[in-house]
Amino acid sequence: MPAAKPAQPIRLYTTLLSGHGHRVKLFLTLLDLPFEVIELNMREGDNRKPEYLALNPFGQVPTIQDGDLTLFDSNAILVYLAKRYGDASWLPDDPLGAAAVQRWLSLAAGQIAFGPCSARLVTVFGAPLNHETAKGIAVKLFDVIERELGTKPFAAGDHVTIADIAAHTYIAHAPEGGVSLEPYPNIRAWLRRVEALPRFVAMPATKAGLLAE
Repeated sequence: MPAAKPAQPIRLYTTLLSGHGHRVKLFLTLLDLPFEVIELNMREGDNRKPEYLALNPFGQVPTIQDGDLTLFDSNAILVYLAKRYGDASWLPDDPLGAAAVQRWLSLAAGQIAFGPCSARLVTVFGAPLNHETAKGIAVKLFDVIERELGTKPFAAGDHVTIADIAAHTYIAHAPEGGVSLEPYPNIRAWLRRVEALPRFVAMPATKAGLLAE
């Protein structure tokens, strides 16, 4: 049984255009949990101030505070929220189901981060990364998961899990990084299924990459 909703709103430290932050915001919304967003101005260095570094020593977003608990790293936060406030469908207890979700969490921290996420960091934020390398990683990733998503409706199987929440945002916003989703009908159909979930909230789009044309 999932735990009762928190007595006080969960505090979410993030920025509006952070895909990592959006993962957490989306999951909080899907779980219908009370939360408040504390918006950080990264350009002004809010994330490097001592009071924030005391919460997240890496100076990254997102971070949450749930009562006395402070937790950072978007995938770790998804796991925590699923176990504390969700039912077992979000993060299965059986070995195979748990492994299927973990594989996508690893993709989210690996090829998704180094591919579509990094490509978007270049075009939206001017990050000093190799854009062509990032786009190449994204295309190789999409070629693989396009085939995989042709055999099942959601990332880890026949129902939505935190694997979908971890993977959705940066794949959906890949065109902002210059990576087209047009060659990938199965990926696009999967994105639509996630976006059809009750209470789904999207991250705002940025006119960058292919969306700037």
